[in-house]
Amino acid sequence: MCKTCGCGKTTLDPQHDHDHHHRPGGHQDHGHPHPEHDHGERTGGSRRAKVVDVQRRVLARNDAIAADNRAWLAERGVVALNLISAPGAGKTRLLERTLDRLRGAVRCAVITGDQQTDNDARRLRGKGAPVRQIETHDACHLDAGMVRDVLRDVVDDGTRLLLIENVGNLVCPAAFDLGENFKVALLSCAEGEDKPVKYPTLFMDARVVVLTKMDLADHLDWDAGLCRAFLRRVQPDVRLFELSAKTGAGLDAWVAYLKELAS
Repeated sequence: MCKTCGCGKTTLDPQHDHDHHHRPGGHQDHGHPHPEHDHGERTGGSRRAKVVDVQRRVLARNDAIAADNRAWLAERGVVALNLISAPGAGKTRLLERTLDRLRGAVRCAVITGDQQTDNDARRLRGKGAPVRQIETHDACHLDAGMVRDVLRDVVDDGTRLLLIENVGNLVCPAAFDLGENFKVALLSCAEGEDKPVKYPTLFMDARVVVLTKMDLADHLDWDAGLCRAFLRRVQPDVRLFELSAKTGAGLDAWVAYLKELAS
């Protein structure tokens, strides 16, 4: 069970069988302590303390694996970005256009996460980059163990940029370090202006924010200035890109930034 969000199983213990994340019916008990199954003290501060302790231990295991991932990538000169957004913000569409633009210029690799299906991986294949899909089943985010298990399959000696498309969710993925260099938050103008202040953890942690689907901005009751102000309130130093993957507007600046990172 993901103890930080209650979403489902997690695979943080390196001794556990991670393959269950890639096949149906693989939700076996991992031996992690489950607060909801604890037959000890169930009330008051003692109960809450146990839950907090489990959360800390899960994140500590995750962070240790993430540190190993980060070191492994750094040894190979790979820059890793963790792309996080709500479902439908346009992560996969942006990755499609990004891979098209970077083909022949920057060697990329892609890990994409969803609870079910390999739809996103199929969309991204054939664009010049190895792609690996992770199906998380009942977990609402990727964790460092899941990423570790596919790194050697997707990253080769020539890779310079690893793009990790996290499960669509503004909350849970923000809590888990995957070993990335930094997080990139995507926010579509169709989602409204106030998401950065409603879900501040992600936007505080993200070094880069991409405002997507800007081709729709003129057709929506959306205040661009207010959205930017909310972003600056929670992350004053954020690097901001505004683009439309559909029309290509704003993509040049985004692609140039990625080339600079990879160099």
